[in-house]
Amino acid sequence: MTRNSLLIIAAAAALAGCGKNDHTIVAGPDVDDNQANVAANGPVALPPSIASSKSYRCADNALIYIDWMSDGSARVKKSRAEVGGEIVAAGSPDLKGDAKAGSVTYKGQSCKA
Repeated sequence: MTRNSLLIIAAAAALAGCGKNDHTIVAGPDVDDNQANVAANGPVALPPSIASSKSYRCADNALIYIDWMSDGSARVKKSRAEVGGEIVAAGSPDLKGDAKAGSVTYKGQSCKA
């Protein structure tokens, strides 16, 4: 057999596996279901942004880093490289002060910028 004959036989064998069945492919949910989900979710609010970032030296000579958020809350970190940090709600007794003040009180300890 020649090379062309082998290619023709291989192509015929590949096509022989294809049936003439009707296939229905569904790409996603029905449009009506999607509209119901969008309406049920309601408005979405973005998380607060960082309004200011400052470092403070406390009375015990430790450093803290505070990211002041746009909603009045703050994120307190023990190092600049710390990923999470402690989130302190606005008006919390753990943190007294704001981004404009030269000093804050964190957990009863005075800290200066």
